[in-house]
Amino acid sequence: MHKIGILGAAGIAPRSIIQPANRRKDTVIHAVASRRPGAAAAFAEKHGIIKAYESYEAMLADPEVGIIYNALPPAGHKQWSIAALKAGKHVLCEKPIAMDAKEAAEMVAVAEQTGRILMEAFHDRYHPAFLHLMELKTSGRLGKLKSVKAEFYVGIPFDPKSIRHDPSQGGGAMMDLGCYPVHWVRSIMDAEPEILSAEGTLNPLGVDQSMHVEMRFPDGTPATVIADIANPPFRGLLRLEGEHGIVELDNPCLPHRGHSIREWLDGEPYHEHTLGADTTYDYQLAAMVNAIDTGKTPITGGADAMGNMIAVDTIYRASGMRQS
Repeated sequence: MHKIGILGAAGIAPRSIIQPANRRKDTVIHAVASRRPGAAAAFAEKHGIIKAYESYEAMLADPEVGIIYNALPPAGHKQWSIAALKAGKHVLCEKPIAMDAKEAAEMVAVAEQTGRILMEAFHDRYHPAFLHLMELKTSGRLGKLKSVKAEFYVGIPFDPKSIRHDPSQGGGAMMDLGCYPVHWVRSIMDAEPEILSAEGTLNPLGVDQSMHVEMRFPDGTPATVIADIANPPFRGLLRLEGEHGIVELDNPCLPHRGHSIREWLDGEPYHEHTLGADTTYDYQLAAMVNAIDTGKTPITGGADAMGNMIAVDTIYRASGMRQS
């Protein structure tokens, strides 16, 4: 039985880890830790979790916990993921994996030293809808790609107290949201991009509320990435245009909440369809358990996590919002 501990009594945890774990026979949510007085106990009682800890250190010292789900803001990812790895735990860390590529590299190094699994929580990467687009590309049915476009919009009203708008906690459109479409195009291309240009708009705290990025991959394929937290409603799109056709996926991030795959392929009738029965989080937890059981690096493991963070850092530098 894989026993999971949750770092942070986070609002995302019920759908991202608790419910998927409860649907499996080989996983259980064993503990939760929060430094807010009483928060862990209340969270544990609400969700039927066995143990509640008022310090992260205490939960990491629990010998029964084998997997840590790090649901803290990005500013807490490096410190507490490394602490968990050194405590002998496997770590599923929320995205983005760190505040920058340097932190990500330190985390990956510790995972390698300890022989533990470190996996970034890009849950969408494991869903059949995304895997279908990957197969269309790798099989050659689209031919050589002519362009890739990835857009993600989520209306998040400005709140100076929200971590999503706080640069010190890893907020901003590219960190909180744009890491997804960057990951989509990197995954589709199976390569690292050259960032050609990046232009963002700022909120009153000086963090990006939108970002428009132009990039190019080693084979010459151009790609556009747009991330926006100030322009509702929620919408996402991944579009691949190849020599032999076009495919579009609506809602690549949360396809289990409704998605559409549209295909215009040479010699085939127009096809619109959906795929998958479980949530992205179910597929993600299955991948995490499989990585632990087999010892194989997951798709969103160390090298991939570092590649995504390097791209995000480069985008910020290209936009002028970071100097290093």
